[in-house]
Amino acid sequence: MGFCWVTINVKSMEESLRFYQDVLGLKLNRRMHPMPETEIAFLGLGGTEVELIQNMDKSDFSYGKDISMGFTVESVDKTMEFLMNKGIKSIAGPYQPNPMLKFIYIDDPNGVKIQLVENIHR
Repeated sequence: MGFCWVTINVKSMEESLRFYQDVLGLKLNRRMHPMPETEIAFLGLGGTEVELIQNMDKSDFSYGKDISMGFTVESVDKTMEFLMNKGIKSIAGPYQPNPMLKFIYIDDPNGVKIQLVENIHR
């Protein structure tokens, strides 16, 4: 069994695409309109993808407050500087539970918690 994607219902497709492409660096793999009121986009860098769905008829969203999506980064410190330059100021952390791991949390435009993780090699 393989893990293929995570689905997020989004408020604004354009705002969400900007975040996942410009902030997280994911590539837009495909984008479609299966129905007039629905738009779907898949982003990723190979393997598991993020699926964004905007349904124009839906305005109520609920995301689990204790669920996050994790992405690896080269450096948490450099990533924090990059995020600040992108206008993202709500950053939780950094946290370093052990000498080999450091991470921060940010929220995507929809309120989904994103964990950015640095694996420290010594």
